[in-house]
Amino acid sequence: MTEHLPLLTDGLLERIRSRAAGYDAANSFFLEDFEELTQVGYLKALVPTEYGGRGLTLKQVAREQVRLAGAAPATALAVNMHLVWTGVAKVLRDRGDDSLDFLLREAGAGEVFAFGLSEPGNDLVLFGSTTEAHPEPDGSYRYVGTKIFTSLSPGWTRLGTMGLDTASADAPKIVYGFVSREGCGFEIREDWDTIGMRASQSNTTVLDGALAPADRVVRRLDPGPNADPLVFAIFATFEILLAAVYTGIGARALDLAVAAAHRRKSLKNDGRSYASDPDIRWRVADAAIAQDALLPQLDSLAHDVDSLADHGAQWFPKLVGLKVRATETARQVVDQAIRVSGGSTYFSGSELGRLYRDVLAGIFHPSDDESAHSTVANAWLGAPED
Repeated sequence: MTEHLPLLTDGLLERIRSRAAGYDAANSFFLEDFEELTQVGYLKALVPTEYGGRGLTLKQVAREQVRLAGAAPATALAVNMHLVWTGVAKVLRDRGDDSLDFLLREAGAGEVFAFGLSEPGNDLVLFGSTTEAHPEPDGSYRYVGTKIFTSLSPGWTRLGTMGLDTASADAPKIVYGFVSREGCGFEIREDWDTIGMRASQSNTTVLDGALAPADRVVRRLDPGPNADPLVFAIFATFEILLAAVYTGIGARALDLAVAAAHRRKSLKNDGRSYASDPDIRWRVADAAIAQDALLPQLDSLAHDVDSLADHGAQWFPKLVGLKVRATETARQVVDQAIRVSGGSTYFSGSELGRLYRDVLAGIFHPSDDESAHSTVANAWLGAPED
């Protein structure tokens, strides 16, 4: 992997950090962050240089996302969804599949892609859809259904989505396509009133005939588990970049815990800092030991995707394992950091208090804990007996 200068300078990250609390309090979109990240070419990080991008690897961008999440988790999570789509297109291109090269060209020209796959009540995730995909005679599709957690709602110009075609002769098929914000047939509901990750503004998107032109319909797949490279590309890029965000949250929480331990003084121990208290030392050490496991696993799997490694049937267990470890570890580290830092974190203006709320979102991202354990159990034990 070639060395690169970080797109996210320390100065930029400090400006982003300084705005995070305000966005959270106002439940507002991270507009200034978005503008600055766009100006430095961050949204083009995974786009090849020949398409106007920065040409970074997935491993390099994952490391950048760790740093961004340490400054502003909601900003990082929302930007993630655009980076996932550019990462999907790159993963396919690296493997000789140019079906999403149009996405890389458009992202290089400044288009912003949102991830419109999640649906209420759909625990099949990529293997089924409650959205209807209606075929048109010219090969285009119109989508009718509800998508949730659509990050970047105020800023996207292209929405990658999917739905179920039950009308064609070869139906059923899950149809992946991209719709434009310039078109009609959708409504963005401003309903993102959550306890955490507020600046992501991941509003509900209601599709009511939104059109994906024929040349923006990228797959028609059988429902259920599918070996198509698009499924792997979505899964790998999503899980790795998601893990990067939560790795960043854990790293920031650990730094805040260390600072609090040195800052707080104990009357019980003659005014010495809590950094000398054996119970506090144990908590910080416990958090550090847990956090220390994340970056090596993140780097390793991202490198394997970049280098076209072949893990065969083990890819999915490895990826869900990374996601679960990153999100659960981050939650544990934040919890320890709060215990170290004391009651001040219970106030809404506390950065650790905000991280506590933000990190809870990791529970809800796919793959969830139950699904991940089922995937890993099947990999090691085989399918359960009837």
